[in-house]
Amino acid sequence: MESVYVGIEIGGTKIQVVTGDDRARIVDRHRFSADKAQGGEGIREQISEALRQVQAENAVRAIGVGFGGPINRETGRTCCSHQIKGWDDFPLRDWLSDQAGGLPVHIDNDANTAALGEARDGAGQGESPVFYVTLGSGIGGGLVIDGELYHGASPTETEIGHVRLSPAGETLESRCSGWAVDRRLRKYVQANSTSPLTKPLAKREGGEARHWLQAIEEGDEGARAMLSDVCGELAFGLSHVVHLMNPTVIILGGGLSNLGEPLRGGVESALGQAIMEVLRPGPSVRLAQLAEDAVPVGALHLALTSD
Repeated sequence: MESVYVGIEIGGTKIQVVTGDDRARIVDRHRFSADKAQGGEGIREQISEALRQVQAENAVRAIGVGFGGPINRETGRTCCSHQIKGWDDFPLRDWLSDQAGGLPVHIDNDANTAALGEARDGAGQGESPVFYVTLGSGIGGGLVIDGELYHGASPTETEIGHVRLSPAGETLESRCSGWAVDRRLRKYVQANSTSPLTKPLAKREGGEARHWLQAIEEGDEGARAMLSDVCGELAFGLSHVVHLMNPTVIILGGGLSNLGEPLRGGVESALGQAIMEVLRPGPSVRLAQLAEDAVPVGALHLALTSD
């Protein structure tokens, strides 16, 4: 049988179990939707079944995992998931090792894991330090220095989403995460019924940001101003990263990064104004290259640490 490594992404919306070679290249994939109603137990059943299929066809050497929430790296236990019930203080490393017949298992949170994937095989190749920020339903971050993840004290670190933007307690996540942006767009439409966003946002709630750029292209100046505001707030949050760690590259990932160049360019421009003059023009701001492969590729790199 072929010798492979396994990379697992455990997120709030999707689950991926991939196999890869000794260069962390994905060769096969099992992808599932996370069923919130079934909770952590349902996700574990999906993972267990996928592992059985993988091991029936391959000789698995080790497993790496990117988990969507804080974890204790020393014990391999999850602290919690902010999106799916059933992960509070769960012994994920031991459980996975048991499921896979005693194989070594390496676990990190999904933002760190994606940061590792992007730094080694994506938009941060050849650069150091690399800071990755995922702009999804929440906001997370990871720092990679000379190709290795930076780890602070347990249980977690580089929680960029919880950086405060005001003394009142607003955070980068409460203002600029996917759900926060969707909420802001819906509130904007309620006050501006002539906006091109009115019709597409009336169909269902969720994913409002997908229609944002089209409204701007159709001349919605309010939508354009909101994009400028979001870019400015993201840049302000990231300015703390620059002042503390001065990375060479900042990579924007997650669902909101699908806005593409308008988001990237807006953040880079605003960041240059938000940092001290001696650091200007600041880090290169880039869009993630690996898309939904960032976490599983990073997980494969975690698995490879067993060799």
